[in-house]
Amino acid sequence: MATFLYKLGRLAFRRRRYVALVWVALLALAGFGAASASTATSSSFSIPGTEAQRAFDLLEQRFPGASADGATARVVFKAPGDEKMTDPANKAEVNKVVGELKSGSDQIASVTDPYTAGAVSKDGSTAYVSVSYKVTSMELTDGTRESLEDVGHAAQKSGLTVEIGGDALMVIPETGATEIIGVAVAAVVLVITFGSLVAAGLPLLTALIGVGVGVSTITALANVLDLGSTTSILAMMIGLAVGIDYALFIVSRYRAELAEGREREEAAGRAVGTAGSAVVFAGLTVVIALAGLAVVNIPMLTKMGFAAAGTVVIAVLIALTLVPAMMGFAGKRVMGRKARKAAEVPDGAPSGTSAPAEGKPNMGTRWARFVLRRPVWVLLIGVIGLGTVAVPAASLEMGLPDDGSQPTSTTQRRAYDLLSDGFGPGFNGPLMVVVDTAKSSDGKAAAKQVSDEISGIKGVVAVTPAQFNKAGDTAMITVIPKDRPSSVDTENVVHSIRDAGEGIKSDTGAEVLVTGSTAMNIDFSQKMNDALLPYLALVVGLAFLLLMLVFRSVLVPLKAALGFLLSVVAALGAVVAVYQWGWLGSLFGVEQTGPIMSMMPIFMVGVVFGLAMDYEVFLVTRMREAYVHGEKPGQAIVTGFRHGARVVTAAAVIMMAVFAGFIGSSEQMVKMIGFSLAIAVFFDAFVVRMAIVPAVLALLGKRAWWLPSWLDRILPNVDVEGEKLREQLGETSAEGRGPGGDAEDERELARV
Repeated sequence: MATFLYKLGRLAFRRRRYVALVWVALLALAGFGAASASTATSSSFSIPGTEAQRAFDLLEQRFPGASADGATARVVFKAPGDEKMTDPANKAEVNKVVGELKSGSDQIASVTDPYTAGAVSKDGSTAYVSVSYKVTSMELTDGTRESLEDVGHAAQKSGLTVEIGGDALMVIPETGATEIIGVAVAAVVLVITFGSLVAAGLPLLTALIGVGVGVSTITALANVLDLGSTTSILAMMIGLAVGIDYALFIVSRYRAELAEGREREEAAGRAVGTAGSAVVFAGLTVVIALAGLAVVNIPMLTKMGFAAAGTVVIAVLIALTLVPAMMGFAGKRVMGRKARKAAEVPDGAPSGTSAPAEGKPNMGTRWARFVLRRPVWVLLIGVIGLGTVAVPAASLEMGLPDDGSQPTSTTQRRAYDLLSDGFGPGFNGPLMVVVDTAKSSDGKAAAKQVSDEISGIKGVVAVTPAQFNKAGDTAMITVIPKDRPSSVDTENVVHSIRDAGEGIKSDTGAEVLVTGSTAMNIDFSQKMNDALLPYLALVVGLAFLLLMLVFRSVLVPLKAALGFLLSVVAALGAVVAVYQWGWLGSLFGVEQTGPIMSMMPIFMVGVVFGLAMDYEVFLVTRMREAYVHGEKPGQAIVTGFRHGARVVTAAAVIMMAVFAGFIGSSEQMVKMIGFSLAIAVFFDAFVVRMAIVPAVLALLGKRAWWLPSWLDRILPNVDVEGEKLREQLGETSAEGRGPGGDAEDERELARV
């Protein structure tokens, strides 16, 4: 592989104008497709194989035209002072609103009158109007939304407090200006790392081009593939992070080759042949992790995974082709002024010109030597520290965010609070019980039995009379729980209704199914739990095989996987502490604590595993390269850190900055994903890869690189270290060793 990538890097460097033109053309084509595509609708949210989905499908079949998946809105009114919503003036205003809503849009399916539907609170202070639409929330026209908002604003002039809840006002989430701050931080880190504005700008430019191609393609295909708005945000988040990182590693290796006196084209080829090999395998681990989300069998999550994986593939291709092409355009300016003077690299300099001797050991070298002296202590401190942070994960509660997790500045959150105060928290998440009486001898009696049994369940405050369809074979019953939708008590109510339904089915033949957004969320969480272990086994298993190819070792991939699990559990503990317990919540914009988003654990496993393996591959590959070329295990660790620690540190800081930028999103889901990925990268890069990994390798010694002979014969040699490439170029195995470090390394090993 190294030989092929070496040739590809040299070709891209020589034909840089054509390579750049191809990528600009692809960006323009994708941009044109995105601009000309119709506005994307929401991705259909379905959970195959769950009771809530079966009930939902049954409603679609038995209640045609009812738009069971249509958007909903609740216009909530609160009377001022001591007034009541039943006062004549207030009642007239509400009736006026009902009339205006009915005539406001042809997308409206129904509007309820609160005075006939029993939607006035016991104390008379609060009332609400329920609005149902014929289409989903993202298919609502701007005119329909504006009509809903205008009606609410007009009613406020009468002195009533009017707020609007429900998903009808749902729009594409805004990620905020903090994204720009994340990119700005990345730029500063790159400038500090490279000491050159040109070298710093190169990874940013190529990453933005890759993200532009990827996100524009997703936008162009959103309607065709039924992709939701969150899909492009996730793709942008991951594509930007890995795009900068992959370019950073190749540019860094290119500068190192230049410093050794290589001519520019040769340096580009070697950079792509060595660092590019690591990029390919790091990218493959991310793609495996993201594409593996398909095993969960939730269409929305599958599409998100494949779309994000596509942007990672683009980032890898950009790193292997456009980055060496841009290095050709950059010329000597890719090196800082001081480095250019020190290295004195003329164009066309003979290959292999010796570099000047290194000065004092860098921070990476000093840290590696410290770990070699105290591997047991470093290992214990790292494991115990992450284990302590992981403790809150034992209290994990999962669910999906509702309007109660919205910022208090939004009308949805204020409507949620008004309903909770006036009617009780459970009114924000009513349960829909569907009774299939097709196989029952007396459908009405069966439906009445269902209502009676549900009324006696602890945690239920109201049960509406059963409403039958025209055929009389299906009934709908609305159940109001006592607690808020995302609470454990409400989940217990759902399970109690389902348990009671089993007995009713055996008695009457009627099947009882529970659905609605709250039940959907509960089933979604359960499906996530059930899929976590199979997903973990698939992703870690495939990546383990991939890493065995890269490192030709059994223990190194095993150590990589165990370290990843430790960092993920610690990150999950931090998420629970902040978003569920509220620790430092104000710092991260948490206005309402509650259950952790149910897809978070499995999503973190997927994304963080792929990203964690990036640092594993980049850092340990350099150690493996040194070991293969004749260095002792301890020396190889120091060499790996000498060349890779600074770059890996910069890459981790950049990735953290990019992810942390999404914490400023107005969408709770995006906010939580941004925080979890940023903290997970911090734990994995700085604690696991920078501390635990070298400590374990130091303790293992040569055993770390052990591979059974029979397995060595079976596994193909992909030559990530570039050993065959060096042989082809006629170099000795000793070349590439960091000058000036051998004597100190030997002394360090003698002390260990």
